[in-house]
Amino acid sequence: MANRRSARASQSGKRLPLLGGRTPAEFLRRYWQKEPLVIRDAIPGFKPLLSRSRLFELAAREHVESRLVRRVGRRAGSGGWVLEHGPLAKAALPAVEQPGWTLLVQGVDLHDDAAHALLQSFRFVPDARLDDLMISWASEGGGVGAHVDSYDVFLLQAQGRRRWRIGRQKNPQFEEGVPLKILKSFVAEQVHVLEAGDMLYLPPGWAHDGVAKGGECMTYSIGFRAPRRGDLAAEIAERLIDDYDDDTIYRDPQLAATSRPARIPPELGAFAAAAVRRLTAQPQTLARSLGESLTEPKPSVVFDEPDGALRPGAVALDRRTRMLYDAHHIFINGESCRATGRDAKLVRRLADERRLGAEHVRRAGRVAKSLFREWFAAGWLRREGRRFRRA
Repeated sequence: MANRRSARASQSGKRLPLLGGRTPAEFLRRYWQKEPLVIRDAIPGFKPLLSRSRLFELAAREHVESRLVRRVGRRAGSGGWVLEHGPLAKAALPAVEQPGWTLLVQGVDLHDDAAHALLQSFRFVPDARLDDLMISWASEGGGVGAHVDSYDVFLLQAQGRRRWRIGRQKNPQFEEGVPLKILKSFVAEQVHVLEAGDMLYLPPGWAHDGVAKGGECMTYSIGFRAPRRGDLAAEIAERLIDDYDDDTIYRDPQLAATSRPARIPPELGAFAAAAVRRLTAQPQTLARSLGESLTEPKPSVVFDEPDGALRPGAVALDRRTRMLYDAHHIFINGESCRATGRDAKLVRRLADERRLGAEHVRRAGRVAKSLFREWFAAGWLRREGRRFRRA
């Protein structure tokens, strides 16, 4: 019987309805970060994974990121747009019959098994780039205005109909005094109406304006991580500094008297430059900091305490767990470790498959078994067959 690794490899070359009958390789080569794509019946017969009431319930929770967007005429200084951040009690939401409002719930995959499973369908892109699944519920005429994202996004229509106007946007300018980044001028190049099961892919920089048509609608946004270079450098530098151990003191035994005391000595500048070079001089240290940064859970994430003890059998990663690896390290939820030989292959398999069968767990060596126990105690790993606790 072909193992799961072989199945995953063959899946990467398989034509997927999700991509309009294209293979992931064909889609990435032709469309990824190049041009939009409308995919009709990406998921035939698709039904919402969460009911409206369940979504509203999530929006009221403390550790769930949510926003309410309303269009209410032309209020002074707001351009008619009103933005409220969660938690949002159901009583604080407008009536569902009231037109022109939208509820956005971020990271639904962290709180719902079905949403998490849907997000896994997009793992033909590396996990290091995959971010989250956001659900947008809108009443008739609801939307968030014309805007542009700096990242790739798939917009899957889950319920009702939404009209999308899209167009390339260079040097975007935004409305002033508006709580949202609404484009000051937007000219649509294409117009598409999506029905349930249809999906629109947009590369970064493509402006879009989606409006619910014909009643309430629900749209699932599968977003990708696109870190800014400066932000990523700052995060990595902070982690490197925590492990940086160099007590070398600046010395200048040949210091000469100066008539310009406010001038920084060039030698001191060179000393500082050398310190920064030393900070990033070890490739493995730099790689370790990158992996830890990429797997750091979002601030709102809280893991459940384990239910009982880890017993022999199949295991699976908690849906909130982020796990990556490189040639030398295993990264999980902001931490790093190392394994060698069979254990390294086994743990990397867990990262790729997000589960391990009972037979593979039984074959684990001392290091892997120790890691599994540690991760289970932290709530990062669970016994397969045990359902996630409902958020």
